[in-house]
Amino acid sequence: MEQPIKILIVEDNVIIADDMQSMLEEIGYEIVDNVIVYEQAVEVLKTQQVDLVLIDIILASDKTGIDLGKHIRENYDIPFIFVTSNSDRATVENAKTVKPNGYLVKPFEQQDLYTSIEIALSNFIYGKQNTSNGTANSGNTEDVAMSNSILKDSIFVKKQHLYYRIQFGDIQFIKADNVYLEVNTVDKKFLVRSPLKDYLEKLPQNKFYRAHKSYIVNVDHIDAINSKDIMINNTLIPISKDFKEFIISAMNS
Repeated sequence: MEQPIKILIVEDNVIIADDMQSMLEEIGYEIVDNVIVYEQAVEVLKTQQVDLVLIDIILASDKTGIDLGKHIRENYDIPFIFVTSNSDRATVENAKTVKPNGYLVKPFEQQDLYTSIEIALSNFIYGKQNTSNGTANSGNTEDVAMSNSILKDSIFVKKQHLYYRIQFGDIQFIKADNVYLEVNTVDKKFLVRSPLKDYLEKLPQNKFYRAHKSYIVNVDHIDAINSKDIMINNTLIPISKDFKEFIISAMNS
């Protein structure tokens, strides 16, 4: 099932931290934890699934938020945003050394927080796409908004104003529809802007196959098959001759 983005807050002012948590939960994000020191944050990252971290630069510990940013860069492939009341040149230059995905200066409003997170996620996800494609893409805002990326055992897709994480196993089939792909789970559909061939390369090769020029299917979800179609969740999907032979061979092996 799709899951909201999971955010870790690292902020030593508990009033500000609680306020941030309320803002984020109201928008629809999920807060994994709300901690005040470097060591607690490291432990949460080690034991919990975290998609994005909001980090105060000055923490109630010897190690700073910049130290935490360095730890994340060296050990995790996730975006983080510095949230700080310090915007002087020295602090900004120091923060830049760990390449944060955003920098938000206190005090801020809910909309500022939301915008910073969305831009950080878009840039992070779009950057991963371009890296995996090996090309630079000028793209427009809509392309960025509809972009998606792999993270561990799942993929991000955007729906309305949030990025959702969808486990690979929950994707039943993907249908090409003009410039968009329709990603189908048990009970939802997501639209993604991508060529079908490029999307197939992002998915586990042992589960997802091109069943037809317009369809990718997760073989674990096939309920029935005949000479021309397969059925997934009461949806008939046409299949190519090659895919039919592959499925029949797999069934007989």
